[in-house]
Amino acid sequence: MHDGPDAADVRGPAEDRGSAEAARNEAERFRRLAEAAREVRDHHREALEAMRQEHERLRHTAETARIASEEARTAAETARSASEDARAAADAARHAVVDAVRATADALNVSLEQMKVVEDMRRTLREISDLNKLDSN
Repeated sequence: MHDGPDAADVRGPAEDRGSAEAARNEAERFRRLAEAAREVRDHHREALEAMRQEHERLRHTAETARIASEEARTAAETARSASEDARAAADAARHAVVDAVRATADALNVSLEQMKVVEDMRRTLREISDLNKLDSN
């Protein structure tokens, strides 16, 4: 049975003001929490951006190092090839010198043989000349 208005249904102006104040306080508290959450989110976003930039810088540095390494490898390969070419040229030059020395030695041997023949001919001519002088006396 219902004798009258329920105590919860009857509110006075003081209770309404208290409820409104409590609601405002709760809303302010949520606003501050939301602001703090935004600041944390912004801080995390800035930290992520800094990490992204650092990652990009490191990627760029790695790419620069890779290019430098490739250039060094190419230079080393060029130097190795030039060294092989120089070694082959030196080997060819050594063979040419050996051939030239052999040719010179052969030419000197031929000259020596010719000189021996000429000396033998002179000796023979002297002997003939000496015999002719004896016969004419």
